[in-house]
Amino acid sequence: MENNRNFFITIALSVLILTLWQVFYMNPRVEAQREAARIEEQRVAEQKKAAEGVNPGGTGTPAPQGSIPNAPGGEVVTAAGRDQALAATSRVKIDTPSLEGSINLTGARLDDLRLKHYTETVDKNSPEIELLNPSALPTGYFAEIGFVGNDKTGAVPGSDTVWKVDGNATLTPASPVTLTYSNDKGLTFKRTFSVDNDYMFTVSDTVQNSGAAAVSLFNYGRVTRFDKPAVASIYVLFEGLIGFTGEEGLQEHKYASIEKDREFKPGKSTDGWLGITDKYWAVTLVPTEKQPFQPRYAYFEDGRPRYQSDFLTDPINVDAGQSATVETAVFAGAKEVGKINSYAEDRRIKRFDLLIDWGWFHFITKPMFWLIDTLYKFFGNFGLAILATTVIVKAAFYPLANKSYASMANMKKVQPKMLEIREKYADDKMKQQQAMMELYKTEKINPIAGCWPVALQIPVFFALYKVLYITIEMRHAPFFGWIQDLAAPDPTSIFNLFGLIPITLPSMLMIGVWPLVMGVTMFLQMRMNPTPPDPTQAAIFTWMPVIFTFMMAGFPAGLVIYWAWNNLLSIIQQGVIMKRQGAKIELWDNLVAMFRKKPSPAE
Repeated sequence: MENNRNFFITIALSVLILTLWQVFYMNPRVEAQREAARIEEQRVAEQKKAAEGVNPGGTGTPAPQGSIPNAPGGEVVTAAGRDQALAATSRVKIDTPSLEGSINLTGARLDDLRLKHYTETVDKNSPEIELLNPSALPTGYFAEIGFVGNDKTGAVPGSDTVWKVDGNATLTPASPVTLTYSNDKGLTFKRTFSVDNDYMFTVSDTVQNSGAAAVSLFNYGRVTRFDKPAVASIYVLFEGLIGFTGEEGLQEHKYASIEKDREFKPGKSTDGWLGITDKYWAVTLVPTEKQPFQPRYAYFEDGRPRYQSDFLTDPINVDAGQSATVETAVFAGAKEVGKINSYAEDRRIKRFDLLIDWGWFHFITKPMFWLIDTLYKFFGNFGLAILATTVIVKAAFYPLANKSYASMANMKKVQPKMLEIREKYADDKMKQQQAMMELYKTEKINPIAGCWPVALQIPVFFALYKVLYITIEMRHAPFFGWIQDLAAPDPTSIFNLFGLIPITLPSMLMIGVWPLVMGVTMFLQMRMNPTPPDPTQAAIFTWMPVIFTFMMAGFPAGLVIYWAWNNLLSIIQQGVIMKRQGAKIELWDNLVAMFRKKPSPAE
């Protein structure tokens, strides 16, 4: 099959690249993630057994005028558990339909936040996701709003400030919380926290100047984190310090890069957002639109190593007897696509949708997610939505696939003429190629038409992979039976008799039911065509389904289900089209030939 030579070479190279990537990159990552999860479980257990008592320590020396405090470089890390760390300071409770936690009255920090709708594992009884933690813990992670003053302003709210609660002591969507602080220079700070039903806080600060002279101060905000993900993100996903501000637009600084660069300051801005993002969660600040601000992304090693995204506004002037108000929004929660898009539109947060890493091919990835999510709302199951998406994509590309399979059918019908040309010009490859091209032209055959069905599948495949990997909607999304997480690999394996033998297997040997189904359907699809005469191509033809079975075993189950279902639809589609064209379907003959005794050379 001359027309399929380049096709098989392309597939062989693709298989080689994907296999190497899976074996030497993805599989070690999966093992590393499992080890990181084990270490984290051990750490939590040790914390629960640790002695009580927390010394959060100071927050370093006061910051100079016009700079954000780099504290908490001097804070003491303790071995105490999370509950003990929370009990060490006075707090205001947070209780919303999506969040629970507390505000630390020392610094008015958001440093205790758990996500009610998300658990660490597929087990609904497993612990809730802890997004923010007190700085005294190794996993310290918080958002803080404050001020930078000078001699005229006196002490202004910062990391060490102990606020007083004015009235209601529980923050809910229906009941904001107001905190107050006054200094000896006649400045009174009134901070109001409000929150919606989801993940957006609004921090409104009013500065009342009761003194005799005008004052000038700066407003700052920061998201500070002491740890980082145990396993570095892969190329299809960004994790680290992120923001969209000023003329530079999107800024992404991975943990490794900011550790090397130490600090990055884009130009000043009057809108946008910045923070720290993980695969599924994020904490970001949206500064006030009233004041220009200087964004910054930094890594500090003094005291305790930490990562920080922060901003500092231009001076805020408050005349004697007057007041000024600034407002900062704080997003802290799950990166749910609908809610992120809603915040971007309703609150006019510039390109807030980029908080989700749709990648360079967002023009494919976004529509793919929209289609799957829309079908999910109809079927109530993401697995069924993926199956329906496959059917829709097949239908959309049917005209092109129809031409491709029809051309392949015509190729089969002219096989005798092609063999005759090969024999006639066996010693002259140039004339052989010219004769082949003339035959293609006469018979109206496209020699590369057979590549299109697979070529069209590649962008869909990678778009679906991206959607499964980055969107939280797919996290812990069940299908049926043993598939309880479409974003995770099939948990079964033929090598432990699908769980009957209680042994732990390396990821390369986790060849589950769905990878086997995918391999079988791929094998049958390839056997729809005649076996290539070239031995190398024939070997690729034979072993490709086996290689793909092992390779795909470590991919998300949703992707494997898509591939298997797509193969089955392709078999049916190709069979129908070839039958209409009067071409012979080689499936049965190829299967029989596999078990037929091969003639010896003497025979």
